[in-house]
Order: sequence, then structure tokens, then C-alpha cells
Amino acid sequence: MSRIGNNPIAIPDGVTIEVKDKVITVKGKLGELTQDFSGVDVKVEDGQAWVTRPSDSKEHKAKHGLYRSLILNMVEGVSKGWTKELELVGVGYRASNQGQKLDLALGFSHNIVFDLAPEVKVETISEKGKNPIVKLTSHDKQLVGHIAAKIRSFRKPEPYKGKGVKFVGEQLRRKAGKSA
Repeated sequence: MSRIGNNPIAIPDGVTIEVKDKVITVKGKLGELTQDFSGVDVKVEDGQAWVTRPSDSKEHKAKHGLYRSLILNMVEGVSKGWTKELELVGVGYRASNQGQKLDLALGFSHNIVFDLAPEVKVETISEKGKNPIVKLTSHDKQLVGHIAAKIRSFRKPEPYKGKGVKFVGEQLRRKAGKSA
């Protein structure tokens, strides 16, 4: 029994879900998302969406909870949106943006200029005495997570001083140095 897959998806006001030929389309005030699906059935009735599986085979069980979670993320994305915040920890680490270009100074001999997808809104926050923060916002959870992971991969946090690009609120595993 799938605990996640059996739960209904509540559809908020202003969001519409269409299912046609194994493609689900979710439209809302922030945008429109589509997702192909297979191995499950999706029904939309009186303000709720239900994901059901045709049998108890291993493949159908695996896809039941997966597609329910993907559809829920799409519904939340087009109604509220998704946000990821990255913090630049290190002396001289800076971030700035001009439109969809993110300019990062991460201690290399050159700045990293990263072009963002048009669906993602970027904002850089630099306050004196605090680490710079890069804020990514979009209606597509997968895209925001992918771009945030790509930016983090430019300079991952190291375990001794914690310098690098990390998610806000991320707990780093620290190591003792030689003196310990």
C-alpha cells in the first residue's frame, strides 16, 4: 500500500488540471507545467486529483507515489512558487546579477558568469557584515533545484573552514584540523 500515492491532491482556487493522452497539464497564476506519465491513472473530480494504479505490480507501485508527488509539486509551484537560497561563505566571495546573468566571484582567477533559464527569477542580497545570498525563484521545482545544485557545484563547501557555496540552513559536516 502506498501511503503517499493514496492521498488526494487538493487543487487550490485558480489552478486547473487537464489530463489528456498520458500528459498532465497544470495551469495557475504563476505559469503552466506539463508532465508525461505512465503506469498510473489520474482522475480530477470536485477540487481534488487522485492517482490510482491499475495493479499491484512492482512497476505500478513504484510509479504510484512518484507521480502523485510530481503532480503535487506542480500544483504548489503554479500557485505559490518555489524558492532556493544559496549562501556564499568566504572572504571576497561576491554575487551580482544583471537580468538573467549571475556573476559570481568565488576566489578563482576569473569571475563565473552563469546564464539562467528565463523561467527562474534571480535576486542577489549583499549586506555589510553578512555573507552574500543568491535567491532563486520559479514555478518549476525541478528546474530551481537543478540550477541551485549547479551553482553550488562551482565551489562546494569544504569541511575544515566551511568556505564555499551552501544552501541557507544547510548543516555542514566539519572536521578538526591538524592542531586537534
